[in-house]
Amino acid sequence: MQGVNLSTVSEFVLVGLSDVPAVRFLLFVLFLIIYLATMAGNITILVAISTDTRLHTPMYFFLGNLSLLDILCPTITVPKMLEALLLENKMISYTGCMVQLFFLIDVVGTEIFLLAVMAYDRYVAICHPLQYMNMVSMKLCAHLAIGTWVVGFFNSLLHTSLIFTLLFCDSNEVDQYYCDIPPMLALSCFSTYHRELVILAVAGVLGSSAFAVTLISYIYILLAILCMNSSESRHKAFSTCGSHLTVVCLFYGTTICTYVRPSSTYSPDQDRIVSMLYGILTPLINPIIYSLRNKEVKCALRRVISHI
Repeated sequence: MQGVNLSTVSEFVLVGLSDVPAVRFLLFVLFLIIYLATMAGNITILVAISTDTRLHTPMYFFLGNLSLLDILCPTITVPKMLEALLLENKMISYTGCMVQLFFLIDVVGTEIFLLAVMAYDRYVAICHPLQYMNMVSMKLCAHLAIGTWVVGFFNSLLHTSLIFTLLFCDSNEVDQYYCDIPPMLALSCFSTYHRELVILAVAGVLGSSAFAVTLISYIYILLAILCMNSSESRHKAFSTCGSHLTVVCLFYGTTICTYVRPSSTYSPDQDRIVSMLYGILTPLINPIIYSLRNKEVKCALRRVISHI
């Protein structure tokens, strides 16, 4: 019976960030500005990469994929949150909730794997520069990028099917500003033990594998940087890799904290803060860290602006 969706719930109520009108308006303005800045930054990066032939290289191909994911991630959750803050419309249909959760897990999972691929790309470029063009061809990049999207899709399909074959009947109040796995598990009428085991196992294996590839790649990169003769080159490389690693650790840390744990440790207030870090803050700072500090990207942006 538990494997069949017999839910009596046709819609859910998303708990807002605040019930105080003045606070809601301030939060609306703040998150609207952040969202628009995120869109502007990532769309600009995509335009620069797609229009400038100098940036048609493996590294910028992956950066373009990352920018696309950073557009999709906040777009899945932020507009509904803004609607709730401004209009107090906290209702979301059963289908809408299912679709929101599916695309969120899809995008987050894809970004985890993409960051691992990007770390490997930088490892080859820095540690094996002479073999880079042979080892990382555009054909291989396309296959790796498609692979990250496909794995993210099937990973999300599994998680979504596990959540929406649960029976919801006690309450329809989702203790989060969007539909997510932990608050949905908390709403179930019956035990979610076996589903949680599957979710933890899949998320643990895939997440830890991607994180291991990322971490090992950066370790080799840092060792290669230490062997550089020029102190200026070392400082520049450390600055860039340090920034990249900070973003990677922030994204991995917050997503692991959210999904790779039992539902008994679920804390709504803590999860709202954590989810904002990877769902709102990271997409905003990724263009700055990965792209806008790069001279080639800045030159491409100047050319795009001059054409406009």
